This record gives sequence, structure tokens and C-alpha cells, in this order.
Amino acid sequence: MIRVLLADDHALFRQGLKSLLEAEGDFRVVGEAKDGWEAMRHALEAKPDVILMDIQMPGLDGVQATQAILKEWPEAKVIILTMYRQDAYVFEAVKAGARGYLLKDTDAQELIEAIRRVHAGEVLLDAELAGRIIQDFRAKKEAQAPLHAELSEREVQILKLVAQGYTNLEIAAELGLSEKTVRNRLSEIFQKLHLNNRTQAALYAIREGLAQPEPEE
Repeated sequence: MIRVLLADDHALFRQGLKSLLEAEGDFRVVGEAKDGWEAMRHALEAKPDVILMDIQMPGLDGVQATQAILKEWPEAKVIILTMYRQDAYVFEAVKAGARGYLLKDTDAQELIEAIRRVHAGEVLLDAELAGRIIQDFRAKKEAQAPLHAELSEREVQILKLVAQGYTNLEIAAELGLSEKTVRNRLSEIFQKLHLNNRTQAALYAIREGLAQPEPEE
């Protein structure tokens, strides 16, 4: 069962999403929020598997709520909902650690598949947005020596697999490690690279040439 939190200031939209997801049988909506403050409170209390976060809400918007949630709970899996692919807020939210974004006119089956993929550990970014974020990271860190020089060979292998969308369980199977060991190694990688989450780790690996993004189908 995939536990989902819905954050959107339009009640009808939330109700439609809830009906759509719970009709699938393997989804359960564990909370609804009409603004960023409620989203943050529900997220930290219920710890849902995936958070669908509207980007424009009254009070605390989706970007601010995402940043606040990830600061307190770095493992949160947030998908941003937006009307526009080029929305500057999307860029900031994904930089903050959101796992990706979906347009509000996305096909229902595509939405369901996206939630399942993020729940499994994948990151949903198109090439254009990933490129913008990588350029932003490069501009800020171009004068610095590569931080991954401090990583062991095994840690580099794990980082590459994260960039390819592997879950912890899949990484463990690929490298012959326990899932707990993979989690511990990832925590060490995040600390060494000054990263907060898997999204940033995947983008770091791509930016530094340690892994290539998956080709779009």
C-alpha cells in the first residue's frame, strides 16, 4: 500500500485525486492539506510514502513547504504539481530536493505510474530541467575541488546506481550488500558530498560525469 498526502488549495482537485488513487487498490490517501502549513504538519506527523504538492498555495507555497519538510525529514518523497513546465518555482523546489514534478493536465495513468516510480526510489526530471539544475550547481562549485575524491570505490559505485534510479534494495542486490549497509553508505556519501537527499546525489553524479542520465523513451 502506497500512502499518499495530497496538498492543493482546491478541494475538488484533491477529491478527484483521492478518488482516482484509491480506485487503484494499492494507494491510500493518509491526509489532505489546503495550504503549505497544513502540508508540512501532515507530512511530519503521518510520514506518507509520497507527497503530491501543489506549487501555488496560499500562505506557505509549495516550494517553501517542500523546503521545510525536507529540512526536518530529508527522506520525504515530494512530487511537485504545476500548471507550467517552465515554472521557476519548479526549479527551486527540485533544487531543494523534490523528486520531480508533474503537470496538472497529466494523464491519469501517467500520474499513477509516476507516483509508483517515485515510491520505488526514482527521480522524475526531464532533460531540460536537469540541465538547468546541473548548470546552477556547476556555477556555484566550479572553483572547488571535486568532493567525490573523498569517496571510496564502493561509494562511487553506489552513487552511480543512485543516479540510474536504483532503489536501495536493487543497489544491495547489484553489489552483494545488505540493504542496511546501502542505507548507511548513502548517509556517509551525503555527508561527504554535503548533499541532503537522493535527488541531489543523482544530479551530482551526472554533473561530475560519474553517471549518465537515462535516455528518454
